[in-house]
Amino acid sequence: MPNLRMCPHCRAFVPSSERVCTECHEPLGRPYAQRVADGAALAGLVPPTHFTTLIILLINTGLFAATLLASLKRSSDVLWSLDGETLYYFGAKESFSVLVRGQWWRLLTAGFLHGGVLHILMNSWALYDLGAQVEEAYGTARFLALYLVSSALGFLASSFWSRSLSIGASAAIFGLIGAMIAYGYRNRGTALGMMIKSVYARWLVYGLLFSLMPGIDIAAHVGGLAAGFSLAYLAGSPGPHPVAEWFWRAVATLLILAAAVSFLFVWRAFPAG
Repeated sequence: MPNLRMCPHCRAFVPSSERVCTECHEPLGRPYAQRVADGAALAGLVPPTHFTTLIILLINTGLFAATLLASLKRSSDVLWSLDGETLYYFGAKESFSVLVRGQWWRLLTAGFLHGGVLHILMNSWALYDLGAQVEEAYGTARFLALYLVSSALGFLASSFWSRSLSIGASAAIFGLIGAMIAYGYRNRGTALGMMIKSVYARWLVYGLLFSLMPGIDIAAHVGGLAAGFSLAYLAGSPGPHPVAEWFWRAVATLLILAAAVSFLFVWRAFPAG
């Protein structure tokens, strides 16, 4: 995808080299990355447009390290496929626990866990590439809401589909793909909107084909996709209405607190020793 940024006036994506919006013809300020570079984390070493995504990736990596160490206590051959019992205790989705025992928090914790090195590397690559575009289009608050809601509803769909353990960021990733398709669909009257819809429709086709492989939780992917598209289409992009922006910041805050509480449940339920 070409290097794009968002017009602050009409919210259209335009090439970063442009100084006047190609859609509304209003003058553009400095690109987002330049505006926030002075306050970027690690003295500018982290690209500002990837900062929120990077925090999620660090959480995922930290939890993968923790599950890997815990699995090593059971077996020395876990690098490519972690121990299922360990993943269960760390909060993997398991249908009976979610639907019968009422362990709703697994719908949130499962999205931060991964079953092996290849699993986390593939999801991290996709999320790093996709996260900045979604945050640029929808703002940080909507991005976080899209990520967490898509993940949770993806695993809810999976709970009804299969009793197998399920984990990974891919439900949320499919939700972000759906959000970008929704952005293109809402802006389908512009050439750029059509291009964005076309680009992410191809992402979707590749992702769904990959989902047909054995062992892949296609229900979580489809559930995340539907949730991401629906929520993004209803939410729209950030605009000049302060009440709407306050609402999405409040939603994102509540979802982050729910995720934190979910991991508190994991800690309380974790077996001693």
